[in-house]
Amino acid sequence: MNAVRTSPGNRPARSGGRPRPPRRRIGRWIALAAALLVLGTSGAGGWLYTRLSGNIQGAGVDDAIGDNRPGATQGGQNILVIGSDSREGAGDGYGRGLTTMQSDTLLLLHVGGSGKWATVVSFPRDSWVRIPACDQGDGTFSVPHDFKINEAFAIGGSTGDTGKAAACAIKTVEQNTRVRVDHFLVVDFRGFTGMINALGGVEICPERPIHDRKAHLDLRAGCQTVKDSQALGYVRARYSLGDGTDIGRIGRQQEFMRALAARAKARLYDPRALYGFLDSATGSLTTDPELAGLKPLYELASGLTSLPTERISFLTVPNYPRERDVPSDRANVVWNGPAAQRLFTALTLDREMTGALLAGAARQLPPAAATVAVTVLNGTGVPGKARETAGRLRGLGFRISGTGNAPAPADRTTLSYPEGLADQARAVAARLPGLVPVRSDRAAPGTVTLTIGPDLPAVTG
Repeated sequence: MNAVRTSPGNRPARSGGRPRPPRRRIGRWIALAAALLVLGTSGAGGWLYTRLSGNIQGAGVDDAIGDNRPGATQGGQNILVIGSDSREGAGDGYGRGLTTMQSDTLLLLHVGGSGKWATVVSFPRDSWVRIPACDQGDGTFSVPHDFKINEAFAIGGSTGDTGKAAACAIKTVEQNTRVRVDHFLVVDFRGFTGMINALGGVEICPERPIHDRKAHLDLRAGCQTVKDSQALGYVRARYSLGDGTDIGRIGRQQEFMRALAARAKARLYDPRALYGFLDSATGSLTTDPELAGLKPLYELASGLTSLPTERISFLTVPNYPRERDVPSDRANVVWNGPAAQRLFTALTLDREMTGALLAGAARQLPPAAATVAVTVLNGTGVPGKARETAGRLRGLGFRISGTGNAPAPADRTTLSYPEGLADQARAVAARLPGLVPVRSDRAAPGTVTLTIGPDLPAVTG
């Protein structure tokens, strides 16, 4: 285990002393910084405020996302936060040699409509999902395919357009979750390192030396303050720390952000540190036009500061190793369909979801895809539709019992199952967002039957 803490003089208290500030409070310190900025610059004609607000880049993405989007949530708002590996201006530092924009962190913040709670959902970057056709910014569209979720940002940003990159990430999240994204916020690495440097660094305390070539990281054991590429490498290191998974890295990143929040609390009363922190933060942001300004971002952050810490839930999309469904894949994860759908439905209905509420569903894994037999029938009259859909399901590990034409044209897509195959039907339905399986006495025995109609949902990864 690798401890993270603030620099000497600002360390968290030991057992029995004052408790350490939980990571959820980072929004409070950012909001405080923004408030101090507003107050401090109002008497100077607002020049500094205008400069920092002007740092934030706005990008319209609606045209690039298209019209095939989920309906609005029944309250609250959803903000997709993307940590970008863009290396523009990084010189010879960390990440040299990358030629495309990369998405390192992807999370969805849902602020409840009541203003009394919020949920933060992390998407593992190794999530195997369906990447839809995306506008690549050069007049062409990518071909839909299955891959890791973080590739979406790179596809949209293949020409260096951050707005197109964000649009593809939003489109991918929406089509795999059926949750509508209302706003987005992209933060690139220049802002991350700039904020840390403005605060004088963050102290980490690894128990063992860390040598990670992929993360360009070489650290001794023991407490030390990290800045620049070392801080960046530490939060991005994966294979040399913990269990080597992206899930483990998410936890370490959250711990680092808690230490960063505590450091910010101690230093942001210093005008120079405050300015450096916010100049780096705002200079690295790209948002939708509605959030492109210090005032709307401050209003968002200050709204979060009013929430009790116990009403802000940090969750990760329930998942399991893809190897369980596809034995040849030992590198990626797939979402636990029933549990993930419970989470996404709660966001859509503006219902509070906590780790305790989700834990039971997350522990119940669906049947392995290879144990689920599916019969696919074409009720659309479009030749090859059953074969195409069966191929997609087979690629996800399901066993295809057969394909053919439905006895009669279907006006809608249905998923039926005989007695005893309810769990198997739910496992298939989890890959067809919005489709509800129905038990039928006339369903073929031993198999789940998918009858394709004109409203067939996109098969997700």
